[in-house]
Amino acid sequence: MNLSDIKKPIEKEMEDFEPFFRNNLHSPNKILALVTNYIFRRKGKQMRPMLVFLAAKAVGEIKHQAFVAASLIEMLHNASLVHDDVVDETDERRGQKSVNAYWNSKVAVLVGDFFLARGMTMAIENKCYGELKIISDAINEVCQGELVQMEHARKLDTTEEVYYEVIRKKTATLIAACTKVGAFSAGGSDEVVDALYNYGNNLGIAFQIRDDIFDYEKTSIIGKPTGNDIKERKLTLPMIAALRNAPSNERKEMMRLIEKKNKETETARKAREFVAKYGGMTYSEDKVIEFAARAKECLDILPDSQAKTSLLELVDFNTSRKL
Repeated sequence: MNLSDIKKPIEKEMEDFEPFFRNNLHSPNKILALVTNYIFRRKGKQMRPMLVFLAAKAVGEIKHQAFVAASLIEMLHNASLVHDDVVDETDERRGQKSVNAYWNSKVAVLVGDFFLARGMTMAIENKCYGELKIISDAINEVCQGELVQMEHARKLDTTEEVYYEVIRKKTATLIAACTKVGAFSAGGSDEVVDALYNYGNNLGIAFQIRDDIFDYEKTSIIGKPTGNDIKERKLTLPMIAALRNAPSNERKEMMRLIEKKNKETETARKAREFVAKYGGMTYSEDKVIEFAARAKECLDILPDSQAKTSLLELVDFNTSRKL
């Protein structure tokens, strides 16, 4: 299974999407042009536009509104990454310098703001008001998720329930917006639109748990430092589960290490060993499988098609990925 095969039903739309997206971000401002070109060069897998188009095709026809919605979501996603790197003082993203490291934080914030503003303007210009409402709701959730995570990181009291709330709002909501807006743009019924939203929500949760598992692996293969979450006092599912299983004395010792916000690699090593010893990795892997299964069940409402098959395969691709 690979992305090329998964993209087959929407191959032409994905080819057409890149120039459409670039044209809608064109600016005569030299700094904006430089930074946006830099962001384009590290565009990644373009999973979000892919989800919009696959959902639209699985439900009906891919229309112009789907291109507008996919562009808006991609702009929102890139804006959130740029802003996150400023907040987290991250120098690298996926093995390349972050925008704030290459230029500075002020430029990064303004470029992120430009992406947000341009996306909203484009949606209004194309009269995609329903699509804009879906994506605006997602922006609201993403911002709230970030604040919830900050609050609990400060207190170090993130429970599994809070963890799911955070990743649903910060990650899954945007992925769910992709599939929901795709179904909506194709004229899907309320029941179908809701089912595609739930598919994206469960896929997003599984995706984020998988990402959090990577942080406890021995080497960094995804362009972010191994152990970075624990250094930033972010309690994710592998650590939450391990803390629940560990004896009281070892749990207290690990909490003391986390509280120090120690940047040393020794802390990351101890955290990795602790999580492996007390079942945090196994528990998290099981949860990935659980949410992946839920995502697939949501597609039962759709008739069989190549696009539906690709949506099913995309679940397996994301939840079994190694980077």
